[in-house]
Amino acid sequence: MSTWLGMPPFPEAAREALGDSQLRANLRAATGTIRAKRAAVVAERDDWEQLREAGRAIKDRALHDLDTYLVQLEHRVTEAGGVVHWARDADEANGIVAGLVRAAGASEVVKVKSMATQEIGLNEALAAAGITALETDLAELIVQLGHDRPSHILVPAIHRNRAQIRDLFRREMPGVDPELTDDPVALAAAARAHLRRAFLSARVAVSGANFAVAETGALVVVESEGNGRMCLTLPEVLISVVGIEKVIPTAADLAVMLQLLPRSATGERMNPYTSVWRGTTPGDGPREFHLVLLDNGRTTALADDIGREALRCIRCSACLNVCPVYERVGGHAYGSVYPGPIGAILTPQLRGPDPVADSLPYASTLCGACLDVCPVKIDIPRALVHLRGKVTHPPRERAIMRAAAWVLGSSSRFAAVRRVTALGTRLACWLPGPWRRWTQARDLPAPAEESFREWWDGRA
Repeated sequence: MSTWLGMPPFPEAAREALGDSQLRANLRAATGTIRAKRAAVVAERDDWEQLREAGRAIKDRALHDLDTYLVQLEHRVTEAGGVVHWARDADEANGIVAGLVRAAGASEVVKVKSMATQEIGLNEALAAAGITALETDLAELIVQLGHDRPSHILVPAIHRNRAQIRDLFRREMPGVDPELTDDPVALAAAARAHLRRAFLSARVAVSGANFAVAETGALVVVESEGNGRMCLTLPEVLISVVGIEKVIPTAADLAVMLQLLPRSATGERMNPYTSVWRGTTPGDGPREFHLVLLDNGRTTALADDIGREALRCIRCSACLNVCPVYERVGGHAYGSVYPGPIGAILTPQLRGPDPVADSLPYASTLCGACLDVCPVKIDIPRALVHLRGKVTHPPRERAIMRAAAWVLGSSSRFAAVRRVTALGTRLACWLPGPWRRWTQARDLPAPAEESFREWWDGRA
């Protein structure tokens, strides 16, 4: 997540985002549309809850025996003519990819949308090695042309509207018609013309994968534009960077996941493009295939009985689209390539302690909407509370919480403190010195003459 270093903690970033009314309007319109589409296609399935439970069980089985399935995957990929590389962290993964690109004699790569490569800052690492990476997913291209950061798992440019994208294309895309309109068809045609030249000349492509099937060694990418199909078939060398948690045991498991993912992500029954590949085939597709299996904090998350649920995530973004916090502040406020509720539990585990990661478990109302829509039943609210308990708090805050625990541990102590607090509230307006400035501008709510406990005791 090196591209996000230096971002402020969530409270600061959210405060700034809340002042952007155009951002809120863009988010409200986009997430509302996706929510409605998802609800319609989910309602068509009488067995939706059974599918969710099956998805949860598949991911849990894979995570429980992850070492076994990863070795099986390596064997099957190697058997099919591919080469498997293991990367402990971002630096190792970036070094492997850069070395493979140089070995191919290339100075440019085309990319199909991959959150793992964003997580490790691959584009920046390649640029430092003199290699240009071109994003081919339309939304990712918009982000790249705007020297921006993605703000959504599924729709990285969700924070921009059509007029903003038109202006960006006019300004940044070589050879674009200066009279380009904001019609979606015209924008897509401009991007297609821009990318087609790169597809036909690129010698190396970099991809991610939505799933990796241990039983067969197959990798799977689902997308909506066909750019992935171009990246996966035209170049001479294909490099796939895949988090180790993406493995699933069998092809039958894939059938379940391909019913859950498109409905939860785009509100479609099936993705327009589902590409499946394994190894190499003489005379067809890339001549070399390299699979980079990425850890980068995932085994740390795996060791946490509650936190490991985040590794079930299939990156559908359904939790973002229902989150009241995300809808108001957008993805950039999370300071991570993984925004929204899932990012609030995944980022702290992958990144480790830092001011941004420590603030993310608090970026939630704990309303539970994310759990209700998650296709693999990740209990995000429970994980948020769990991770809040791991955050190192300032000494004064810890002392206050210890005092609160002592008070709440006894009904008699709680009753005594309540009586003192009620008296203090009535006297607060008479406080001298600097306290007076606070009460001059605010009225404290008057305490009730009788507490609920007193009312209950009088009627028991």
